[in-house]
Parts: sequence; C-alpha cells; structure tokens
Amino acid sequence: MKNCRGMVSSIYNGSALDGPGIRCVIFMAGCNLRCPFCHNPETFDESLGKAYTAKELSDYVLRYKSYISKGGVTFSGGEPFLQAEFCRGVALMLKRQGIDTAAETNGHIIDKEFISALDLLIVDIKNQSEISGRVIDFLNECGRLNKKVIITNVIIKGVNDGADKLLQLKKLISGFDNIQKIKFLPFKKLCICKYRQLNIDFPYKDKEEVTSDYIEKTEKLYNSL
Repeated sequence: MKNCRGMVSSIYNGSALDGPGIRCVIFMAGCNLRCPFCHNPETFDESLGKAYTAKELSDYVLRYKSYISKGGVTFSGGEPFLQAEFCRGVALMLKRQGIDTAAETNGHIIDKEFISALDLLIVDIKNQSEISGRVIDFLNECGRLNKKVIITNVIIKGVNDGADKLLQLKKLISGFDNIQKIKFLPFKKLCICKYRQLNIDFPYKDKEEVTSDYIEKTEKLYNSL
C-alpha cells in the first residue's frame, strides 16, 4: 500500500477552515463534478497533479506533525474519493502516528474502506437541484460505520437560498444522528483569476457574492423552518 501512487494538485499547511484545529489540506487532482461555484478549477484535471506514493505523501505531512497535532489532515480536491485507495493508504499511515484525518467530498462516490479510515467526513451538498440519491446513500454508509459528518452548503443568491432548498437540507439532516452540524458557506469569486488562467469559463461569474450578514440571515431562515 505504501507504494500506491496518487495525483495531488497542491498541499496547504495551516488551514483553520477544513475541519477542527489547524490542518494540513491535501488537494487531490481530479473531480467527477464541475460545480458552477467551484473555487478550485485547477483540480478538475487529474493529469495536472503531481505524483506521490502514499509513503512519500505521508512522510511529507509528518514533517508538520507538531504543528497539526491539535488538528490533523484533510483530503480535499477535486474529489478525494476518486483516488480512494491511495488516500486510504495515506490516512492509515497518518493514523498510526496519531494524526486525525478527514475528507471533504461531494458524497457521490462510496468507498467503505476509505470512509472507515477517516475520523470525519465533510460532505458538501450541491442543492442547485434535488439532493442526489447518491449523497443519501453515502450518508447512510457513514451512519452504518458510525462516522462523524459535517454538512457544508455554499449559498448562492437566487439559486439555493430559498426556503424550499433549505427545507430539503433540514429534512435530510434530521434523518442522521451522526451529522454534527451544517455550515453555510458564502459564495465568493476570488477564484475567477484561476478560471482566466486556465481559459475555463466561470459559470457563476455574474452571480452576486454573498456576505457574512447574508449567511446569518440564511441561518435564521433555516432554523425557523
């Protein structure tokens, strides 16, 4: 397993936004979706990543063990479940060293062994339409494996901020005891320069950015439903 190879887009040390504590975030290359609000278009294509063996990546992370000792490592992307075997190998090596592991995922790919290797799943719900049945199956598997889950949801004005969309989320979450909380994230356009550099159209370039005040308003509406 330590010689299993994966493609990594980038690694960021020092995040306080991708799970509890200070974390090392590994952005895996390749994604099975093309969300119109995505901040990481550079992760769309797996071939643009850098190759690592599981041991090489684990060794790299362990250089920062003392720094992330009260946080951990988060696999993000892109979609880490596209490279589940590789990520699982890295996660198991890190767990042997006492490092907490999490994955940020769209919840469309189920890999029981990778889920089992993680301490936390951060599942982003794409409710631009009906919530995917694949996501429900994914959450069911997390529940069967007794894994902690945090739900995230990027709020875009006029797209998924209405009471009907928020009620979908509330009904979904009410069915799972292992979901710890939901976190609403504001839509931003800081990524637009990446799309230009990659010569990719940013589908939501004309959408209005969302402020922290608007997120508070959304939370109040959600809690009132």
